[in-house]
Amino acid sequence: MPEASIGIFDSGVGGLTVARAIIDQLPHESILYVADSARQPYGPKRIAEVRAHALEVMDHLVEHDVKMLVIACNSASAAVLRDARERYDVPVVEVIQPAARRAVRATRNGRVGVIATRATIESMAYHDAFAAAPDVTLVGVAAPRLVEFVERGETMSEELMEVIRDYLRPVIDEGCDTLILGCTHYPLLTGPISYVVGDGVTLVSSAEETAKDVYRVLHDRGLASGGDSPHHRFRTTGDASLFARLGRRFLGPEIEAVECAAVGDVSLNGHREGERDEVNDHRVFGEFSGS
Repeated sequence: MPEASIGIFDSGVGGLTVARAIIDQLPHESILYVADSARQPYGPKRIAEVRAHALEVMDHLVEHDVKMLVIACNSASAAVLRDARERYDVPVVEVIQPAARRAVRATRNGRVGVIATRATIESMAYHDAFAAAPDVTLVGVAAPRLVEFVERGETMSEELMEVIRDYLRPVIDEGCDTLILGCTHYPLLTGPISYVVGDGVTLVSSAEETAKDVYRVLHDRGLASGGDSPHHRFRTTGDASLFARLGRRFLGPEIEAVECAAVGDVSLNGHREGERDEVNDHRVFGEFSGS
């Protein structure tokens, strides 16, 4: 069991920020990453729909014998954490509580902003996470369009800057000195977000803190790998060549190959069952596929 992979999933490439932190902090561990790109974004969907999709992806990971599940998606964490911990025998780590803990330590004036998807904001998951910090005022803003920019690889444009300025106006107006990037896609926009809020605002990403939780749980449960040859695998329910291109840009050379994953009602190559009579059966795509 210690040599099994850590299962990580997100709706797309955003969870690669968490994968990067886990690879850096736990260099002996192997990961199996699944992106539910065919059904992203999760943010605009109803919580019940996000829950159903997330459970299907986690079922897929558990079927491939992972030793831990990491929900590298704020929307999914808000929708499914309790169910996941009851449903699976492996430990489950999420991204909301780690970000909240870090923000409480970082804030100097007790005003914390959080930008996230609509599903995450409406779930009140971050408000619940700050229940133990009553002196903190939380300013939550739904910023759904930012996911779209990241998923198409657009991380610096005038249109993006205008959208970021519009989303962050309430955070700036309320005098927040700390801002939680409450979607794992958003750290990929750290540059423009930091430019808009200024140097006086501390940006909090859950990735580093989540990786620390992963480290602690693995060691506490005797699940840490003792090997020195980790193997990282990447799968997507969507366009594997697009994921390979964006993934290598955002994560790095660890992405050597991307496989297509059949999850729930999504068959190979991101087609829902019934959409096509025939589905291309090639399992590995993209200019970054291995030899």
